Amino acid sequence: MSDLDQTCINTIRFLAVDSVEKAKSGHPGLPLGAAPMAYVLWDRFLRHNPADPHWPNRDRFILSAGHGSALLYALLHLTGYALPLEQLQRFRQWESETPGHPEFGRTPGVEATTGPLGQGFGMGVGMAIAERHLAATWNREGLPLIDHYTYALVSDGDLMEGVASEAASLAGHLGLGKLIYLYDDNHVSLEGPTSWAFTEDVGVRFGAYGWHVQHVEDGNDLGAIEQALRNARADASRPSLIRVRTHLGYGSPVQDTREAHGEPLGPANTNATKEKLGWPTEPPFLIPDAARAHLREALDRGGRWQAEWEALRAQFRSSEPQRSREFEDQWAGRLPSDWAAGLPTFRPSDGPVATRDASQKVLAALGPKLAGLVGGAADLSPSTKTLLPGFPDFSATEATGRNFHFGVREHAMVTLLNGMALHGGLIPYGGTFLTFSDYARGAIRLAALQQAHIVLVFTHDSIGMGEDGPTHQPVEHLVALRAIPGLTLLRPADANESVAAWRIAIERNGPTALVFTRQKIPVLDAEHLPVAAGVPHGGYVLSEPSGGAAEVVLVATGSEVSLALAAQGKLGDRGVRARVVSLPSWELFDAQPLAYRSSVLPPGVPVVSIEAGSTLGWSRYAGARGASVGVDRFGASAPGPVLLERFGFTPEHVAEVALRLLGRTSGAPTP
Repeated sequence: MSDLDQTCINTIRFLAVDSVEKAKSGHPGLPLGAAPMAYVLWDRFLRHNPADPHWPNRDRFILSAGHGSALLYALLHLTGYALPLEQLQRFRQWESETPGHPEFGRTPGVEATTGPLGQGFGMGVGMAIAERHLAATWNREGLPLIDHYTYALVSDGDLMEGVASEAASLAGHLGLGKLIYLYDDNHVSLEGPTSWAFTEDVGVRFGAYGWHVQHVEDGNDLGAIEQALRNARADASRPSLIRVRTHLGYGSPVQDTREAHGEPLGPANTNATKEKLGWPTEPPFLIPDAARAHLREALDRGGRWQAEWEALRAQFRSSEPQRSREFEDQWAGRLPSDWAAGLPTFRPSDGPVATRDASQKVLAALGPKLAGLVGGAADLSPSTKTLLPGFPDFSATEATGRNFHFGVREHAMVTLLNGMALHGGLIPYGGTFLTFSDYARGAIRLAALQQAHIVLVFTHDSIGMGEDGPTHQPVEHLVALRAIPGLTLLRPADANESVAAWRIAIERNGPTALVFTRQKIPVLDAEHLPVAAGVPHGGYVLSEPSGGAAEVVLVATGSEVSLALAAQGKLGDRGVRARVVSLPSWELFDAQPLAYRSSVLPPGVPVVSIEAGSTLGWSRYAGARGASVGVDRFGASAPGPVLLERFGFTPEHVAEVALRLLGRTSGAPTP
């Protein structure tokens, strides 16, 4: 190791240590041990341009071990990203650009929000998938517009998480040869030695997944790390895991102990570490001129690489102007002007139609119009109706394929979707049963936190799915998903609302969850009712009573909207004027002006909510004077119509609830 290399590595180490020390919070152990491998990657392999963090053909680097964020911030500052030293000195402080774990969109150069272990691992797989698909779709001989690697630094904790195993299995199956992970094998976790809970042979496991596995026995051996990276890049048919034996808190008095993991070293130990590694104890945040000059060479290299790429893009524009425009529009997320022209419309005579089937027809119409729309399901495409008809499957041998088979891996599926979306150039979607959204919740939450433009297709949305029973019947899932900030959920009332919901999902930035039925439901009469027009507002008046102002409002979502219409008729027969409101999206409705919301749900008018799920949360609309018809217990195994009747989803019962609310009960028994 040259003196310059050592100086650069120690600069990285101690910028991180000083950031943690000043904040009195953070994780100094990983930066001390992993700085050498990170330095080799960033100094000798990573193709990026700090002056333009969004250059499309940059290599992606993910710090999956996001607790070591101070390492990443040191690298970003030193290589010339727009992250001033003052921000490192404000590590973990209010509104700083250096939060405790990396956050996409907050810090220049951060490719993904990480911290929940395993998530960065999966998002990297998604980015590698996006690179392969886009390269196969757009590249031409001599014009490699998309040609980059995806790297990550992963930890023991990452590899313990189930989502990483799911993603690793699929990555090996797909042969993602441009995916390279450095494994910080330091043998220590937050509780203590990893041997307490993690003694498997990681190399054998990843070899069985189909990965190229290498071992570097000394994490300070720059030559061995460099050679391992070269070997990994030379293997185009397999993803690579490079296991690098490091020491947590390297050089500190608490090296190789849990104390080095998640708390500052403290002044005495910080000074002792600096002295041992030959670093001045003062001043903090020291950056020697030689280290700054060397690491800032990344700006010159990146500028040259991007200029070469821009020349390729200019050649592409000249030789294939139409395709060039299509590529640039797709990359920028610009939709074709006629993208929605072929969307289906439905009539009552077409029904009844399961909304999952309506969704399939929408996908069939969108596939030819939106080249960036790709997706599939977690082994449920025949049930979720999530294949793009007429397009090939994505595989190790067919990278242009747009239909994805994620396998029974719900968590990895959504994590991969996040990575594909963050990479850019694609609108990815994935489907499973609504009840299995629980398996993917960690990734759904990160989709919302990052505002990744993904579409989640959830079918089999209630007890109405029937015989599969309570294990497959969602109850609490709608309210659980609605509780995630930044996630837009739509549960359409019929086939035409389903079309409108898909339009919103395509046009809206950020994640959208579309919730569809398995059972067939009526197509509402669009000639006489304002069906679908109000979906972008989240809720709208679907049907007014005759003879005067509404005495009660029946507000429903999804399949229960047609039930509300039937109950409206029953109430009319009893001389009660009821308004019916379709409320497919709480999030969109709550974003409307108060005047609009009040026009739909007039203050002072009693509300009955109707949804085949938990009633938790409906009080925000029903209020203290309202009532809710829902499901506050687990379901049962029986035909769907039987279950709906037994659980009170009949026009008669809904009408009876409304009558009781108005003090006009007939005394009929409650189901």
